[in-house]
Amino acid sequence: MATSARPDPSSAPVLMTLAAIAATAAVPRPSGETTLEQALRARSGITSHLQDPTLATGGTWLLKWLALGPDNANLAYIAWNSDGSNQIVVAVRGTVSQPIDTMEDLDVGTVVPFTAGGSTDIAVSTGAMAAFTQVATARGITGVPAEPDGADGSGGPDAAIPVDATLTQALALLLAVVPSSPQPTVHVTGHSLGGCVATMLATYLQTRTWTPNPPQFALVTFAAPTAGLQSFADHVDGLPWILHERHVNAYDVVPLAWSAVLEATKWYPSPQGPVATDEVKLLLTEIDKLKKHYVYVQPLADSPVTWNPSYYWHDTFCINKTTADFMAQVAFQHSNYSYLYLLSAPQVPAGPVVTGLSLTSGEGGTQLVVNGTGFTPDSVVDFGPVPCTEFAHDLEGMWIAAVVPDGVGIVDVRVTNLFGTSPAVPLGRFAYGGPAPVVVGSIDPIHGPVGTPVAINGSGFTSHATVRFKDHVAHSEFKSTTLVTAKAPPRLLDESNADDAKTVDVTVTVGVATSPTGPACEFTYEDRSTGDGEPS
Repeated sequence: MATSARPDPSSAPVLMTLAAIAATAAVPRPSGETTLEQALRARSGITSHLQDPTLATGGTWLLKWLALGPDNANLAYIAWNSDGSNQIVVAVRGTVSQPIDTMEDLDVGTVVPFTAGGSTDIAVSTGAMAAFTQVATARGITGVPAEPDGADGSGGPDAAIPVDATLTQALALLLAVVPSSPQPTVHVTGHSLGGCVATMLATYLQTRTWTPNPPQFALVTFAAPTAGLQSFADHVDGLPWILHERHVNAYDVVPLAWSAVLEATKWYPSPQGPVATDEVKLLLTEIDKLKKHYVYVQPLADSPVTWNPSYYWHDTFCINKTTADFMAQVAFQHSNYSYLYLLSAPQVPAGPVVTGLSLTSGEGGTQLVVNGTGFTPDSVVDFGPVPCTEFAHDLEGMWIAAVVPDGVGIVDVRVTNLFGTSPAVPLGRFAYGGPAPVVVGSIDPIHGPVGTPVAINGSGFTSHATVRFKDHVAHSEFKSTTLVTAKAPPRLLDESNADDAKTVDVTVTVGVATSPTGPACEFTYEDRSTGDGEPS
């Protein structure tokens, strides 16, 4: 999307960007940091994103308040647009986890009255109510005042907010000092569980009296599961919103919770895939049962803004009929990245990513290089729970030279900066004292007939490595600690489940250690063959 000098602050790309920014620095530093330290890190990262003129937000939004909920469960922030439109956003971030985990963790088997919404007859799930309560009662971690009377160059009002202000207190203080013309608009938004909470929070804010500068309210959510039953949906839909939109990716399972989760068992369409395995169908069926007899209904149930209906946008590396590919595709479709892409919005700069280590075993004092992307001068390195104290950055952000701190066992090497913490990855594991962790990072090619030569890249390989295609040992040749080659062996067909047998995991075993499995190490047989390797 070509960002204009003054993007429409009510547009979906802008609001999705503001929702995505709420996920900044969501994961605590692995070696440990206090809630205050993490909140301050998140504040700095969010401020940096809001000032970025290349994003859909245009660099005109100023952070005014931020609170981090207990146990890092939720985060919310308030920002004001200094472009003269007098727009305010309340952005909510839910828990950061895999989409399936998010649905499993939300208590939907019981409902409670949502009295904060203005009536005892509005029913919402107990889990949604708990998340809402955390956000509505959280207190800011520090004031984020603008300079008086535009001294910061923004033309913004002096809006100092006390350290311990709640969200409603902070919003009231901000409304008291922003201009009364044009009438201020408060946009409440969020992605995923943050969108679910935003629906409740916006409804709650509508019930309150705002003087002397009453705003108009907008509610725009992305990928949100529903919070309540028909009574809740009717109530939300009946409120006087200046703007009310619910955005969903047609192949995102989370917005189906809890009204139509089983629809996902029919995904994903051919010829791309992945098709749901029996294991996936069982999992989704069990998740759907969590709602018991309750019938959940989404606000705007019949009129969501639906993206990607033709499934043109999908992860082309996760299309096989395996549980791992299905779950990876679910995560891809639900991600902030996908929603920003579908809305033609520039991507919010990602946090650091570790792609590998120059050495994967050794002792404290060993020198190695952490390779990856998104490394910034403020980045720090952790070896499991132990912080690294000696390291140097590459100016281009592609590597960090580090001295391994003293430790024990096998640990994930992760990098943390203002934008986030890198996820744990198999190729980023370090073993104190050895042997090196056995990992398959990629295979080439990823499909072919029986007998196809396959290059297996990874780490921890030895001359005694055993390669298996599912349960079948393959003839292999050791090339280096990071490369072995093998020929795809014959496979015994399970005629009751032949489709599943076409795609198999390629693993490497060294001693007692076997490489973990996942989409990156799957091989798909192109030709059906019998157990002796002859075509059937």
